[in-house]
Amino acid sequence: MRRISPAPSRPDRAVNRTVLITGASAGIGAALARTYAAENWNVILTARRQAPLQALADELTAAHGVIGTVIPEDLSDPAAPERLVATIAARGLIVDGLVNNAGFSRVTGFLDTDQSAHRAMIQVMLTAPVELSRLLLPGMIQRGFGRVLNVASLAGQMPATGGDTLYGPIKSFLIKASQGLHLETQGTGVHVTVLNPGYTVTEFHDVNGSREQVSSAYPAWMWMDAARVARIGHDACEANRPSVTPGVMNNVMAGLARFLPDGLALRMVANHAKRLDRI
Repeated sequence: MRRISPAPSRPDRAVNRTVLITGASAGIGAALARTYAAENWNVILTARRQAPLQALADELTAAHGVIGTVIPEDLSDPAAPERLVATIAARGLIVDGLVNNAGFSRVTGFLDTDQSAHRAMIQVMLTAPVELSRLLLPGMIQRGFGRVLNVASLAGQMPATGGDTLYGPIKSFLIKASQGLHLETQGTGVHVTVLNPGYTVTEFHDVNGSREQVSSAYPAWMWMDAARVARIGHDACEANRPSVTPGVMNNVMAGLARFLPDGLALRMVANHAKRLDRI
């Protein structure tokens, strides 16, 4: 594979660097924006809803003196990644960091979910991160500095589930793709890390309608705060770790899942899903 020769790295605090964060209007995305702003990064925030993005940008500017740029975009549109990057370039901005965080799930079952929702899931969580990485990585490598943090999920490390049938496989893809990019960018000044959160307190489960189910099924100690998850992801990317899973128990579960026979793992998941009335 042809490599672009990296330029010398810039001093750490010579200028404010800029990070693009997708799905930044709430949850882990907003927490990551606060984390990066606290580390002196200017932020480009994108999601579908402009009002919460602008409120967050104003908050970060007031708290940390960084520049917050809001570019509303719907990543379920196949043209969105190229349009977003073109808009950023037209504003004279350089992207030093990319956080692919946008995502959602549907827990109504494969056959009871409209095909348009399936297409949107694949576009937002699989295709868009790939395209944004492909569009922005060459510039990072050429400048000799870059950060790519892909937000996957513990679900990508666990056995398949019914109900939210596509979510885990999409996250598994993102984990593997991130690991490959991590290897390809070694020695270029670019760090690529995949963050695999478990159950995190955000509005994610409110949006997909599973809040009551998961809250009753999983004890409080299994849930993590979004700010803590964001800090772990940021620090792992700065340390150039290929992958990080926040939480001791989440790491135990991911480790066990690697060694369980498929048949046993699927039976366990199916029994648990029945208790949640998922399938």
